[in-house]
Amino acid sequence: MPTLAIIIVSWNTRELLRRAIDSARASLAGSGIGTRIVVVDNASADGTPAMLRADYPEVELIEAGTNLGFAGGNNLALRHVLSTAIDYVFLLNPDTESRGDALPMLVRYLEAHPDVAVVGPRLVYPDGSVQPSRRRFPTRGVYFWESTPLEQRWPANPWARRYRCADTPDDREQDVDWLVGAALLVRRAAVERAGLLDAGFQMYSEELEWQRRIGLLPSDIGRRIVYLPTATIVHHEGKSSEQAPARRYLNFQRSRIREARMAYGARFAGLLRWFLRAAYAAELAAEAGKWLLGHKRPLRAGRVRVYWQLLREL
Repeated sequence: MPTLAIIIVSWNTRELLRRAIDSARASLAGSGIGTRIVVVDNASADGTPAMLRADYPEVELIEAGTNLGFAGGNNLALRHVLSTAIDYVFLLNPDTESRGDALPMLVRYLEAHPDVAVVGPRLVYPDGSVQPSRRRFPTRGVYFWESTPLEQRWPANPWARRYRCADTPDDREQDVDWLVGAALLVRRAAVERAGLLDAGFQMYSEELEWQRRIGLLPSDIGRRIVYLPTATIVHHEGKSSEQAPARRYLNFQRSRIREARMAYGARFAGLLRWFLRAAYAAELAAEAGKWLLGHKRPLRAGRVRVYWQLLREL
């Protein structure tokens, strides 16, 4: 019987976490897969630990005591479960809901394909539309055109489209370079050989760097990374990070600069930092000008605060 550890890192997402746990249990019901659920609470202030103790006493709760971020929180749980007999680990966001037999389908896929290290489902938004979760490794152009002010001007730019695999069907099983970390099933042997997530990333890009390492493993371990669209999970994207929008942008771009340094060197990362600061300075000036003209002043003031914080801390 395969054994599975589901790891969920939560920060102030109590009610969404309930749905994530309940839907994961329902998906696995009757599957014959030995399952344990481990929740790492990153110092939530919404009563998450008390709720888990009262309503889910069988869930293994680890209280971090501080916000360790995605990588740090998952690493805490990975160390915990890898000290026991477990075949697979499933990194699952608290803002997800598993549909049907998505989880057993993913486990059975790894059981049947020993050359695969990581498999991930099709992610969809609550309205059922597909959420892009397949990725190629970023080229240099991606760092300037994906999730930056430039992409706001040209959202269909070819760099970001190719990076998100928009040129291949999202309803077809396929090998990819990496998958978004909202729902990742990983073979234990791959974790042991590749190592844990890099906790130098507070949030964002950590799953990219991790899967880059996994993809370099010896072929006898299993290193393929596969997108399996027949398994579907709903992702209420960004429900933790949207609680602090300036910090979200800052974490994303800091992580992007760090990953760019690892992939292309310090000179390129320095150029990227300069570009981002210039781009956000232009955005700040534009929003301040609209505020001065009296156009939607509360909105403009909020954006000015976000861009100013980015410029001060990036």
